[in-house]
Order: sequence, then structure tokens, then C-alpha cells
Amino acid sequence: MVRTGFGLILKRAPDIEVVAEAGDGVEAVAEAHRVRPDVALMDIRMPKMDGLTALERISSFVNVVVVTTFDQDEYVYKALRGGACGFILKDAGPGLLVEAIRSAGTGDALVSPSITVRLLRQLSRPAPPPDHRLSARELDVVKLAAVGNTNAEIAAALHLSIGTVKTHLANVQGKLGARNRVEIAAWAWTHGVVGRK
Repeated sequence: MVRTGFGLILKRAPDIEVVAEAGDGVEAVAEAHRVRPDVALMDIRMPKMDGLTALERISSFVNVVVVTTFDQDEYVYKALRGGACGFILKDAGPGLLVEAIRSAGTGDALVSPSITVRLLRQLSRPAPPPDHRLSARELDVVKLAAVGNTNAEIAAALHLSIGTVKTHLANVQGKLGARNRVEIAAWAWTHGVVGRK
């Protein structure tokens, strides 16, 4: 029923096409290898193989968004560390589902607002200045990204073009070895960059 509902929502999005469905984790991994989709939606609890294990098996070649009813911190951490590009709750609404897929498709990440700040605050702790080789402008971009600003909002706040913001974020990913925006944010909160002047 949930897959059918998601399918109906996604059919209304002109830029999204559902290319495969799976009823369990083993089938999901097999279909991901067969179809090679741009984005996969993955639940945490599934028959035969749980979503976190399936995620680890396909995240190297598919951008995965975890969609679940379980927002427990342990699941969120494992999903993001396992390579997920997003983590949203099933009751988040159709708009957020579509936006999470679009974000993952472009290499960005989206986490349900209801859990983002809670998780990032838990990562925050006093730390010495990190050895990262980021420029002052890159740090400015990271600070704004880490508190949930979009590229357009960062561009407006720093008087930059959106293309320049994207370039800074790509450079930051390279320097930090981060796979996506979520990992950049996690790095910023873990190293005390957020809130530092």
C-alpha cells in the first residue's frame, strides 16, 4: 500500500519516473543492480534484508533516500553513515518526498526538518579549530549549509551567485572527503564550526 501510494505521488512529478519496485531488501538490491536507478527509496525495516544492510550494498552506485516511520537517532546515524543521501519520515508529506528525490538526484541531501536540528545538536561539542584547509569563504558557506540553508539562501546571505555556492560546496566535499551535504553539516557540527565567529 505504501509503495502504491508513493507511486501515485511520484507519477504527478513530471521529472520523476518510477523504474522498479521491490517488496524486500534482497529484491531491492537485485533491482538496483539490474536497473541502476538515479535514486532509490529504502525503508529501514523490510523482509529478508533490512534497509540499512541493503543501503550499504547499493549506496556506492545509487543515491538512496531512506523513507521510514522510525526516526530513532540510531537509525538516522546508521543510514547517513551508510551513505544515505536523505532521511525522511513517511508522514512528511508528498512535497518533501518529491523534494528529497530531486535533491538526491542532484547529489544533495535532505533530512526531515523534524529531526535535522535534533541530530546536529547532538553532534555539536566543543572542539579545537579543525585542521581542514578550508578558506574563510568556504567556512562561511559551510556554516550556513549546516543550519539548513538552501543554495539560494546561502547565495543571498553571502552576496554570491548560486553557481559560486555550488562550487564552494563541491570544493569543501573534496577537501573533507564528504560524500554529500549531510556529511558536510555533520562535520561542521562535530568540529564546533557552527556558532564559531
